[in-house]
Amino acid sequence: MRRIFLLIVFSFVLTGCQENAIYKTTSFSEREGLALSDYRIPDYFIPEPVTVIGLGDSLTQGVGDELKRSGYFGRVALAMNDWKGVEEIDSINLAKRGRRSDQLIDQLEEEDIQAQIKKADVIYMTIGGNDMMKIVKANLFNLTAKPFYVELGKFENRLDEIFKMIRGLNGDAVIVVAGLYNPLSIVTDEANEFETVIEDWNEAIEIQAIMDGKACFVPVVDLFVSNENMVYHSDFFHPNAKGYESMANRFIEKIDQCGLTELSDGKLDM
Repeated sequence: MRRIFLLIVFSFVLTGCQENAIYKTTSFSEREGLALSDYRIPDYFIPEPVTVIGLGDSLTQGVGDELKRSGYFGRVALAMNDWKGVEEIDSINLAKRGRRSDQLIDQLEEEDIQAQIKKADVIYMTIGGNDMMKIVKANLFNLTAKPFYVELGKFENRLDEIFKMIRGLNGDAVIVVAGLYNPLSIVTDEANEFETVIEDWNEAIEIQAIMDGKACFVPVVDLFVSNENMVYHSDFFHPNAKGYESMANRFIEKIDQCGLTELSDGKLDM
């Protein structure tokens, strides 16, 4: 009998708790703000036209691409159509075969080029290879590391000037700049001083990209070691279509790693 009495009392206690839980409410005005109040729709939610500019030398121009798809530049620009925030791509390739850093500075002083730079959202650039080749041609039969390091100091100053000129025209564009590779690796697979020279020139380009704050450095030196993967054009200097495909994939990979959303101030994402 005692057990039955305790069960009845316990049932009343539970009923009272449930009633308190049900009827103890607060008004909507007294409740804490919902988490949704802090949610912000990203800028890339509404796609917009994106202008892409190519600057520099033959690698951005796409020389050697037997498929005529404008090298890495054309391939990356095409892939950008699938990025978040992109309504359509307007790609303008201003790169030219043989262009050195001093010649790029001259180009950036032209009014029509400046007008193009001002409207760019993303700028792809390769520069420095022809600066090095000028030294190779001048010292073909007595090639040492010294003239490359003499020129490296001058190249660093010109590269800094290039970035300053671009930023003077456009402070918001994402700049994506590639490093250099060693075409002499076709001739020999032995380690030599030229590989160290390439590393130091690439370091100078990467440091410039880091200092800019809205730029991304893309290393490509490992993509063109010898020609076992058949990535060179018949001139054994420029990439072929396969080589440019590898470059394009590397560009997209590194842009993602650099943080496209942050670099573009939230306007683009992959």
